[in-house]
Amino acid sequence: MKLVVTVVGKDRVGIIAAVTKILADNNVNILSINQNILDGFFNMILLAEASESKMPLVELQSALKTQGEEIGVEIKTQHQEIFDVMHKI
Repeated sequence: MKLVVTVVGKDRVGIIAAVTKILADNNVNILSINQNILDGFFNMILLAEASESKMPLVELQSALKTQGEEIGVEIKTQHQEIFDVMHKI
């Protein structure tokens, strides 16, 4: 299952490390990552493969959301198919 993880918030040290540690700890492989900073705001979109992960998606979403709250950013995680449909023009 492919996932899209989006991260938005005020830039600070360690955002990428915090997100990717949770993914790595749960055997989620990063396929693509793109991030930028504009006027002090961090924005990242990450495509990941979670078929080897033992953690249910709902728990992974919760862990990432909680981590985001702890570091002051918003982290959303969803199936790639859902993301694609939501952003189709």
